[in-house]
Amino acid sequence: QVRERLKKQVVEMKEKFPGFRPGLAILQVGNRDDSNLYINMKLKAAAEIGISANHIKLPNTATEADVLKCIASLNGDPAVHGFIVQLPLDSDKPINTEKITNAVAPEKDVDGLSSINAGKLSRGDLGDCFIPCTPKGCMELIRQTGIQVAGKRAVVVGRSKIVGAPMHDLLLWNHATVTTCHSKTSTLAEEVGKADILVVAAGKAEMVKGEWIKPGAIVIDCGINHVPDSTKASGKRVVGDVAYSTAKEKASYITPVPGGVGPMTVAMLMQSTVESAQRFLEKFQPGKWNIQYNQLTLKVPVPSDIEISQSCIPKPIDQVAKEVGLLPDEVELYGQTKAKVHLSALKRLKNQPDGKYIVVTGITPTPLGEGKSTTTVGLVQALGAHLHQNVFACVRQPSQGPTFGIKGGAAGGGYCQVIPMEEFNLHLTGDIHAITAANNLVAAAVDARIFHELTQTDQALYNRLVPSVNGVRKFSDIQIRRLQKLGINKTDPTALTKEEVNLFVRLDIDPGTITWQRVLDTNDRFLRKITIGQSPTEKGFSRMAQFDITVSSEIMAVLALSDGLDDMKKRLGRMVVASSKRGEPVTTDDLGVTGALAVLMKDAVKPNLMQTLEGTPVFVHAGPFANIAHGNSSVLADKIALKLVGKEGFVVTEAGFGADIGMEKFFNIKCRYSGLRPHVVVLVATVRALKMHGGGPAVTAGVPLPKEYMEENLQLLAKGCSNLNKQIQNARMFGVPVVVAVNAFKTDTKAELALVVQLAKEAGAFEAVECTHWAEGGKGAVALAQAVQRASQTPSNFRFLYNVELPVIDKIRLIAQQIYGASDIELLPEAQEKVSVYTKQGFGNLPICMAKTHLSLSHDPEQKGAPTGFILPIRDIRASVGAGFLYPLVGTMSTMPGLPTRPCFYDIDLDPASGEVNGLF
Repeated sequence: QVRERLKKQVVEMKEKFPGFRPGLAILQVGNRDDSNLYINMKLKAAAEIGISANHIKLPNTATEADVLKCIASLNGDPAVHGFIVQLPLDSDKPINTEKITNAVAPEKDVDGLSSINAGKLSRGDLGDCFIPCTPKGCMELIRQTGIQVAGKRAVVVGRSKIVGAPMHDLLLWNHATVTTCHSKTSTLAEEVGKADILVVAAGKAEMVKGEWIKPGAIVIDCGINHVPDSTKASGKRVVGDVAYSTAKEKASYITPVPGGVGPMTVAMLMQSTVESAQRFLEKFQPGKWNIQYNQLTLKVPVPSDIEISQSCIPKPIDQVAKEVGLLPDEVELYGQTKAKVHLSALKRLKNQPDGKYIVVTGITPTPLGEGKSTTTVGLVQALGAHLHQNVFACVRQPSQGPTFGIKGGAAGGGYCQVIPMEEFNLHLTGDIHAITAANNLVAAAVDARIFHELTQTDQALYNRLVPSVNGVRKFSDIQIRRLQKLGINKTDPTALTKEEVNLFVRLDIDPGTITWQRVLDTNDRFLRKITIGQSPTEKGFSRMAQFDITVSSEIMAVLALSDGLDDMKKRLGRMVVASSKRGEPVTTDDLGVTGALAVLMKDAVKPNLMQTLEGTPVFVHAGPFANIAHGNSSVLADKIALKLVGKEGFVVTEAGFGADIGMEKFFNIKCRYSGLRPHVVVLVATVRALKMHGGGPAVTAGVPLPKEYMEENLQLLAKGCSNLNKQIQNARMFGVPVVVAVNAFKTDTKAELALVVQLAKEAGAFEAVECTHWAEGGKGAVALAQAVQRASQTPSNFRFLYNVELPVIDKIRLIAQQIYGASDIELLPEAQEKVSVYTKQGFGNLPICMAKTHLSLSHDPEQKGAPTGFILPIRDIRASVGAGFLYPLVGTMSTMPGLPTRPCFYDIDLDPASGEVNGLF
């Protein structure tokens, strides 16, 4: 009866959560025959019910440390929901049994033997503990008689921790009047005679006589004893603790031995395992999060960003992880406020439905700022802390270069920030440093390979590339891949011909085609053009080179677009660093460095978990440039977040620069590779920025704003809304509804804000909403959040702008004409040559990542509004083959920022007394 019910529950669980199975682990030490028998019974019952049971057997030489290590592993295994240690422990080493049973995680202790579960039972917390299986089975047998336990007189004979003591507590909290007897009880027969319910677990054959039993009593016999019996082949038979033949004449119900309590005990173990699995699903599967939000104390005027950040005490990051349904073994803590999340979380949640996917973008940027990051954080704070939706923000990690330069940090602003903002803006967990190391390893490998090929014969190169170790020469795995790429299907290094050796050892890199540069995460203008190889040891082999800032490295784009370790490794191996003198692409795999890159990036691939000021979760992961790369946070962070929030939840991510750049690349590149489909675009605009697009005067840092931006000017504003109109059209071109967020400033008038809202709706926006989140936190973005909720319920007919199979020139032209408003494109000779080269090399079907100024829809940063009819010049085209796109250069792109006259670092300081960072913004 119990097993059939459990079988049905497991089937229902599997239907609701495809791929899920309750898991039971049984840990055995030694090889006792009786333990083997009991374990086989449990394994058989588990298989019958549909529970995945795992029998772990340690030898009788196992030490206490060995057993504890195994227990720790099972405690952390999310596939194990119930876990028992088979007693007794059959080891020839001293082992403390109580220490072992208490090492089992209480939430997995389906035997109910840990002190925590025993303590909860003793004080009546029956709904929050596991009860030992034998007492639980006894209670089930008592209930099946139909007797009302409450008010009855119960006697328990025996006081063991496994049966007697918990049986007493269980009967007591079911409102029986309970007496516990034992071998020292002088009036045992008298006490037994008073029992309406009698449970015997004394471990002594037929200790309780039939004549002692009260007529009509219920008798549960837990004893298993062997007594001599010459009629049996074994010379013995099994009896209980009760004299069954005489007791059955007086009892209304009595359990036989064997075949009574034993099978029910096994059934209760299965029931506890199923209950544990159900608790696991309730706690860790997508549903309504039980999350603690932080209350903001708003101040007027709004203090500095770092003052606000440091005034808020973040929740411990392991608490945030637990609140959103991450398992302890899926979280790698980096102090109290940040953590990495293992990709195993995505594997565990793979069958769960995704939440709603929201991308935040903006009008064409101006020096006045639009507040995309602030709006992203404000929106998630509103959805989470105020509308109580499951919501995740997924944002890029900022470069340290601008943090110390002129731009400052990128954690949001005002009362909408990722905290702690100094952790966010500085080292975080070291991902950017890992990219720096990986990138520069490739750069070193390129120049070293050129040097060695120029200074050695084929045979000398071969002897060093495939050395003899203890008289044996062997190709490494990556060298086997290179041989296969060359069409040489040999694995014996001695079998290669001279021609094959030449092909293998000579990458024959053309120095003039090297596209791979060294990187540094610091703004340093004097590294924009350098000469390398000037030491005498390099024998005159010098060349011109440069440093870029780390976030411009292709490895950053690879990190952002990878969907797992294996995919990242393949992308790293495909990166093209130069061409050979024969015009063939030379990859990092050809250099033999792919595996080393994967090792350097193995931790960086895990998303970083942080939180907002109001306690909503944030993934901070990857930060590729938005011009020469796609300018979006990682695919992996988005995918994990979408699973965690569940079907009704929201994931809000931000695309770099304006909608014509970051959003277009989000759709055409990121969504193409991730397979994810967005539900809503949030387009951020400000009155001040729109006035600049309408022809407002230029602004200068440190100088008061011209009056056009401080006073009402509806005409200028209406003219500038042409840019807003065009960006709304751009978003709708992809079939996604648009909600406009008008980020309000105190200088904006009601008429100006109303005009932007009106013109946005007329341009096709689903909704346009005034927002005050910078000053009010999530409260100031509630109307925006509600509009996003409504928009997410409408059909999203998402589509790409172009088919990647189109010729390169046609893809570029489509973007230029439809997104920017150009009449046509013009390819300069170098760009035309690259189209031919990349098509010939097999890269013509990659998506396009336009490297264009972010300050205008056109190629001219001075052209504001929505210019049309211009010819877009394409100066050059480059390839990020590992990341998976071609990037045409429209004008000159700086990949190494410089420091201004007065960098931010003048204001940044450390308080040695408190350890606090000051001056960041």
